[in-house]
Amino acid sequence: MTDTPMSQDDPKEQPQAATPAPVGETLPDAAAETPPPPSPAVGSASGMKEAPLLEHLVELRQRLVRCLIAVGVGFAASYAFAERLLDILLKPLIDVMPAGSKLIATSLPETFFTVMKLAMVAGAFVASPYIFYQLWQFVAPGLYKEERKIIMPVAFATAVCFVGGALFGYFIVFPFGFKFFVDYASDYITVMPTISAYFSLAVTLLFAFGLIFELPVFIFFLTSLGMVSTKTLRKFRRWAILLSFIVAAVLTPTPDAINQLLMAGPMVVLYEVGIWVSWFVDKQRLEEKARRKAEQEAAADGGPKEPPRSPDTPGAPEAPEAPETTATAAAPDQAAQPTASAQAGEGAIPQPAATSPTGTDEAGKTDTADAPRPAEGQTESAAPQDDKTEAAPAAKDDGQGPKAG
Repeated sequence: MTDTPMSQDDPKEQPQAATPAPVGETLPDAAAETPPPPSPAVGSASGMKEAPLLEHLVELRQRLVRCLIAVGVGFAASYAFAERLLDILLKPLIDVMPAGSKLIATSLPETFFTVMKLAMVAGAFVASPYIFYQLWQFVAPGLYKEERKIIMPVAFATAVCFVGGALFGYFIVFPFGFKFFVDYASDYITVMPTISAYFSLAVTLLFAFGLIFELPVFIFFLTSLGMVSTKTLRKFRRWAILLSFIVAAVLTPTPDAINQLLMAGPMVVLYEVGIWVSWFVDKQRLEEKARRKAEQEAAADGGPKEPPRSPDTPGAPEAPEAPETTATAAAPDQAAQPTASAQAGEGAIPQPAATSPTGTDEAGKTDTADAPRPAEGQTESAAPQDDKTEAAPAAKDDGQGPKAG
């Protein structure tokens, strides 16, 4: 028995084709069956904390990039006057040095890099208003609406204080400090400072005095955020004076008391100015808080008032009392009704009522349900005539009054 090869048309070997879906029936969507990813839980770190932090970091990066661009523009503008700026920076030291003394450079590129650094520092001073404005814009969301309106003046005041501190150090502190150093020279020692060493010392002092003069602005910032108050600053005054002398001893390049006083004195004065600034800020905050409280109270008073509650049932409101005038006016009417009906019964002659074909009177239809009905075949004339109480309501219900005979 020979094995016959299986043909290619054998249905067992060929894969079965996909059965087409009936008309009007759609295939299930695989994406629709996939369950959605679980949303982050409320209060989780990924759901609430990471997004605001990333937003703040992105905003901070943008502010810093803008500040760097501003410094670059200032550097490009200041580099054209870099040599003239170097002469101005060296003047306080040249004035106190012996005649004919000069600064030296110990390496070939030292002067070039010093000029570049000086142009960079000058560019930072020129761009300082814009830099402080960007910094204040970054912290503006934490301030009140009224405090955001003064961002421009505060940024300008910050730049003015910084430049004013640098000018104070240049015109007042530099002559005294450099003279103290030069006086230590003798006949056997010649003062020959390098240009890079002098530049580092001068720039350090300029930035130090510039930051010190920012103390009132720094106090204004802390008071606006509610971190300090005028009472706290006054209580901390003696410690602030001690801390001012410690900072002056660290920052001043000379160990003498004169240079320490030149730095500590302005710090103490600026601290007192900061107390006054804090007092004005606290006053505005208290006025704003009182105004908001008054608006809330006015809104609460103008709203719908609840009805008075009964002392017997605390949860239910009191029922409104009926006015006395209505009760007193209704009393005479009620008293007058029997009199009118009595007069009508005495003065009127009773008239026999019409008898219906069935033997019942028409007046009986208007009487109340509890009134006794006469028996069949009995007319109204058989009813007792002396019963005045039944005749009066019948006349009253008729609406036409008693009829004269």
